[in-house]
Amino acid sequence: MMRIIHLLMLRKKYLFNLPNKRYKDESHLKWIRTLPCLLCKAGFYSHSKQVQAHHLLKPYDGEGRGMGMRSTDRNVIPLCLHHHAQLHTKFGNEFKFFESFGLPADFGQVWAKKLFEKKRFEDETDDDLPF
Repeated sequence: MMRIIHLLMLRKKYLFNLPNKRYKDESHLKWIRTLPCLLCKAGFYSHSKQVQAHHLLKPYDGEGRGMGMRSTDRNVIPLCLHHHAQLHTKFGNEFKFFESFGLPADFGQVWAKKLFEKKRFEDETDDDLPF
């Protein structure tokens, strides 16, 4: 019995002392919000000029999701207010959402990865040269 209690205490200690490894990058989120909505840019009806950074429900790297947690800031795409609300209220699933527009199911995942890599590349090569 004591061994079970000891194992439960160790488990509790392990579960509640995990380091926070969620990737956060406010500059990336600000940059995403300056981009046009992915669906409006793809030729669908433009609803709003205000763009939000949507954290993917199914991250491309599988990182950062859990009960009550959003994905990391690597896994964001720009969506206008209308499309962002539509994704959450009408579909609740990114794969169904993008497929309803005739796009591949992993459209959001592919773009989140492209956008993160582009921003990271720009940050690494940022200098004061005029070319």
